[in-house]
Amino acid sequence: MLQHIHHIAIICSDYAKSKAFYTEVLGMQILKETYREERKSYKLDLALNGNYCVELFSFPDAPNRVSRPEAQGLRHLAFSVKDIEVAIKELQSKGVTTEAIRIDEITGKRFTFFEDPDQLPLELYEV
Repeated sequence: MLQHIHHIAIICSDYAKSKAFYTEVLGMQILKETYREERKSYKLDLALNGNYCVELFSFPDAPNRVSRPEAQGLRHLAFSVKDIEVAIKELQSKGVTTEAIRIDEITGKRFTFFEDPDQLPLELYEV
């Protein structure tokens, strides 16, 4: 029945800031940008390595969502990387703060967390 995850939808508080973060900092490619006048809302379709993956939305007066401490619901979005230390250095060179590297107690793999402009928890996971 299910084949794969099609996309992840994110509603941001500051569209320009989040657009810059996901494209300039994380390096996602813009596939299409649409402004929907009736909703006063942007929809930005983004790809990672050519694969459609994120829809970034802006909505006026969207309510805040609790993300920490460990609120119910979507916990975080994780990105795989080949070398976590290289990825961390690249993020830090762009002004992004990351947590200390941790070890997954089940897989033994290294990972760390950082946040998008709205404090959405994002993870780097070394594969």
